[in-house]
Amino acid sequence: MKLNIRLLFALLPLALAACSSDKVKIEPAKLVDFKPAAKVEVRWNVDVGDAGQSVLFPAVTREAVFAANAKGKLFRLERNTGKQVWSIETGFTITGGVGAGEGLVLVGGEKGELAAYDEDSGKQKWQVKVSSDVLSPPGIADGIVVVRTGNQRISGLSAKDGSRLWLYERSTPTLIVRSHAGMVIRNGLVYAGFAAGKLAAIGLNNGIVVWESSVSQPRGNTELERISDITSLPVVDDTQVCAVAFQGRLACFDAIQGGALWTRDVASDKGLALSGKTLYLTDSDSNVLALDKSSGASLWKNGQLLMRRATAAYPLDGHLLLGDFEGYLHVLKSDDGSFVARYKTDGGAINISPVTLGDGALVQTSDGGLYSIAIH
Repeated sequence: MKLNIRLLFALLPLALAACSSDKVKIEPAKLVDFKPAAKVEVRWNVDVGDAGQSVLFPAVTREAVFAANAKGKLFRLERNTGKQVWSIETGFTITGGVGAGEGLVLVGGEKGELAAYDEDSGKQKWQVKVSSDVLSPPGIADGIVVVRTGNQRISGLSAKDGSRLWLYERSTPTLIVRSHAGMVIRNGLVYAGFAAGKLAAIGLNNGIVVWESSVSQPRGNTELERISDITSLPVVDDTQVCAVAFQGRLACFDAIQGGALWTRDVASDKGLALSGKTLYLTDSDSNVLALDKSSGASLWKNGQLLMRRATAAYPLDGHLLLGDFEGYLHVLKSDDGSFVARYKTDGGAINISPVTLGDGALVQTSDGGLYSIAIH
């Protein structure tokens, strides 16, 4: 009999802890002192309300910043000042968002709600029900809204009225990891990682699979040991797409054809960043690694954030920005991984990588702190 997926989602952290109970518990690393070589400038910060048990992302357009909280409130803020332009009550618990583009702002809820709002006025354009809870930001491109649900389905909807254009679904193992990983839309393809270490490229216009490849093969004797889900976003440029699996490995593929380029045995539930010729990885223990994009060869490793639940890195002007579970924002030199600056936010966990905001970055904490920052 197939077990209830929602129950497995809830029990999985306990099960994984039990699975590793024979290992020595490692405490989070204490922060090391260093001589600052850069400074974090906070241009503005506001409180948008806490994320609850969800992982909520802010969204940035050319004109505005959008953010949400778990209680269902959605905000539009001025990019340069953080001043509130409008706020609305969506009427549902937001668990997936925020997505923005083509004049729409998009959020999803725990009961499958998916709503689109006018970027300028905040007026609701449409609201529909999708097949399950929405755990990641919806995306939009070429008039198509793409949303991923907790049951591993991806839907393409009309940006005009929310009507469904296509549905991608696949069979999943009995035991999967609950994840806020969504998908990446680039060059007419939707890239997404799935349970059992699969990475797929799906046509944006029709939902047809262009290619599917294995990042990692399940290994081990028990179902827990065999979990190798991709629980973070892939990274994509014009030629290459890379993804990393939880309890699995890292692999890169040709972005158009899906042919394997190289693999490496390293696991992560945090994710990747790609900048120029370098791939940056935060592994499952919060070690930060720099790898050669073309081969996977190691360039450097920083192990000083061990077990601090560091986020994926965000590359910015020769630096890497990462958050941690105590609300610290860490700034590393991208060429050698050394610390150059640190900033303490409101103390809420930073669960997601910073996002681009002009010549700086935007950081959101689980307690609702939203910070526009620059590095000098």
